[in-house]
Amino acid sequence: MQLVNKDLLDMGSLSATSIKLILDTAMSMREINQRTAKKVPTLRGKTIALFFYEPSTRTKLSFEIAAKRLSADAVSLTASTSSMQKGETLIDTARNIEAMSVDAVIIRHSASGAPYLLAKSIKSSVINAGDGMHAHPSQALLDLLTVTTHKKKIEGLRIAIVGDIAHSRVARSNIIGFKKMGAEIVICGPRTMIPKGIEKFGCALTYNLNHALEDADVVMMLRIQKERTKIGLLPSEREYAREYGLTTTRLQRAKKNVLIMHPGPVNRGVEISPDVVDGPFSVILDQVANGVAVRMAILYLLAGGKRDVD
Repeated sequence: MQLVNKDLLDMGSLSATSIKLILDTAMSMREINQRTAKKVPTLRGKTIALFFYEPSTRTKLSFEIAAKRLSADAVSLTASTSSMQKGETLIDTARNIEAMSVDAVIIRHSASGAPYLLAKSIKSSVINAGDGMHAHPSQALLDLLTVTTHKKKIEGLRIAIVGDIAHSRVARSNIIGFKKMGAEIVICGPRTMIPKGIEKFGCALTYNLNHALEDADVVMMLRIQKERTKIGLLPSEREYAREYGLTTTRLQRAKKNVLIMHPGPVNRGVEISPDVVDGPFSVILDQVANGVAVRMAILYLLAGGKRDVD
């Protein structure tokens, strides 16, 4: 099977049915990743271009691994090594890549909306690997998969998302994705890091971390987006850690079988203490592992089969 749309740009464009299809497909991909020989010929002959305008470790590497494990050819391009340094536009660069018969373009860009512009300009599938402060759909999908594998469900769970909500594309995508699958969302952070009108997404809001942690099934901690944060939003990292840092003591307010998540990179001792990162409730490395499976599923569903799911 294949997704209805040729592109994956955000969580809002996915139905609950499509999300379930991706997660079910990713579950089968997890089995491939556990084999001794971690490779199948599913996308042999396909070419995937990775175009990253921002630094990335987990997302870029997992997309590359995902493509190669499906036997696709993965080529990587950065803005600093492309003709954009000579004045070429994003669209012209993408059209030239497409002219080389590339089947899908995975793009990360600092400008919100860049993947949408690209998707309108080329026939190849476009996958949003993070655009500005707007969306990061594959991260939300791997987070959904991680919770599903541990909790066996999403519906009815209480998910606390804590930290720099205003500058986090991960927060936005997760709020939309978990709400679509029936979870209850509570967000928490300093007033300067909570966007206006966030309640329209159907989530509860608190500025008190202890309140956010009460009876939480899942706690997702977010880092301070230093590269996007304006000076003056926080007095200091030390004060932030005192008010919003997750510690083992504070964690006692959550459910006994709580899951601790973080999209990475982790700032140990700021948004989360080292003993929580490495503790028994942490599934942070599971998120990384599931990232490969989810991105394998995305590439598979966009590259082959029939678009018969809505």
